[in-house]
Amino acid sequence: MGTKRYHLFEVYGIELEYMLVSNSFKPAAIVDKLLTKKAGDLTSDIENGAIAWSNELVAHVVELKTNGPTANLNGLSELFHQNVLEINQLLKEFDTCLLPTAAHPMLNPLTDTEIWKHSYSEVYELYNRIFNCKGHGWSNVQSTHINLPFFDDKEFEKLHAAIRIVLPLIPGLCASSPILEGKNTGFKDARLKYYKTNQKEIPELTGLVIPERVFSKVDYYATVFEPINRAIKPHDTNNILDHHFLNSRGAIARFDRNAIEIRLVDIQECPKADIAICVLIIEVLKMFVDKKMASLQDQKKWTKEDLFAILNPIIKEGENYTISNLEYLKLFQIKESMTVQVLWQYLYELVKENIHESHHEALTVILYKGTLATRILKAVGTDYSEKNITNVYFELAGCLNRNELFKP
Repeated sequence: MGTKRYHLFEVYGIELEYMLVSNSFKPAAIVDKLLTKKAGDLTSDIENGAIAWSNELVAHVVELKTNGPTANLNGLSELFHQNVLEINQLLKEFDTCLLPTAAHPMLNPLTDTEIWKHSYSEVYELYNRIFNCKGHGWSNVQSTHINLPFFDDKEFEKLHAAIRIVLPLIPGLCASSPILEGKNTGFKDARLKYYKTNQKEIPELTGLVIPERVFSKVDYYATVFEPINRAIKPHDTNNILDHHFLNSRGAIARFDRNAIEIRLVDIQECPKADIAICVLIIEVLKMFVDKKMASLQDQKKWTKEDLFAILNPIIKEGENYTISNLEYLKLFQIKESMTVQVLWQYLYELVKENIHESHHEALTVILYKGTLATRILKAVGTDYSEKNITNVYFELAGCLNRNELFKP
C-alpha cells in the first residue's frame, strides 16, 4: 500500500499467483526466463503499467499484482487479463503457458520443486532450511491476496473485527484445489488443508489461521509479532526474516504499509472470477465495518477457536457445509442453519446493488453452479486418468487465456 496512509476502502491492492506449465503439463521452473525476456535482463520485479510482475518462493510461480494501490476494481479484470495474454505470448517459445487454480493436480512436490535462486534467495533458502519447502503447502499453492488499508488504530479495529468474522466463509466461495497427485483429496480446498499445518515446526507463525482477538497495533505486536520473533530467533541467527513476512495467518496486519492482507482466497480460472470474488468479499466486509449486520462489540467477542471451528469443515466441504452455529449466523441476521452456499447467495443479494454489473455474471456462476473446485470435480467425473485430468486443466488454462468462467 506504499507509505501514504489511506482510509478504509479508499484503495485496494490485489495479487494473483499463477503457475507456469509446459505443453506436457509439467510445472515449468522458468519464471527467471520469463522476467528476463520481458525486462531484457534478470530482475525479480517488473512494472508493466498498472500491473506489476514478480517472482515467488518457487521458480514455477509468477505473481501479478496491482502496481500500487488502486481505487477502481471494476476495470481490473481486463488489466490482469491483458498481462496474462502478454505473458502467454512471451512463454510460447518455451512451450509453456500459465495455469490457473490454486493447485496443480499432478505435481510431485519432491521432484517438481525448484526454489527461486536469484534476488532475495537467502530468505527463501532459510525458509527451505527450516520448513523443507518441497511440499504441496509450499510449491503448489496459488492464491489471490486482497490488501485493504486502515488509517489508524480505530480503523484497524473495525477492519480486523470484520475480516475475522468473514474469513471462515471464504473457502465456501472460492475453493479451487480439490485434486492433488492425480487423486480427489476429499477437500474442496486442499490448499488450505496444507496451509493450516505448513509451518507446524514453528506454530507461532500460522497460529489457528484465524487471527487472535487483537484490535490495536500495540496489542498486535505483543500478541502476534513478539511470539513470532521469539520463536524464529534460534533459526534466524542473522536476522534475515521480518515478522511481517513471517506472519502466516489467514489475514495478516501489515503495519509497515497500514493494510490488512487477506490470504485465504484460492485463485480462480480467470481474473474475471477473481476480481468478482474480491468485490463481493469487500462489499460484505463494508456491511460489517458499517455495523449493518452486527455491532462491533458482537464482532470482537468471537475467539479464534470458535471461528476456526467454522472454517475447518468449510475447507473440506466448501459451499456444501451446513453451518449450524446459530450464534455465528446471528451476526448475519440469520435465525436458522444454512449451507455456506445459501449464505453467500443471501449476502450477495444484500450487496448486489453496490456491485458493478460487470461482476454479476461471474458471481452468478460461482454462487449457483458451485465453487471452482465443485465445477472441476464435475468435469473430471469418475475418470482420474492423467489424460483426463490434464485435458480438464488445459481447458481451465483456456478459460484464463479468454478471461471466461469455467462452466462444465
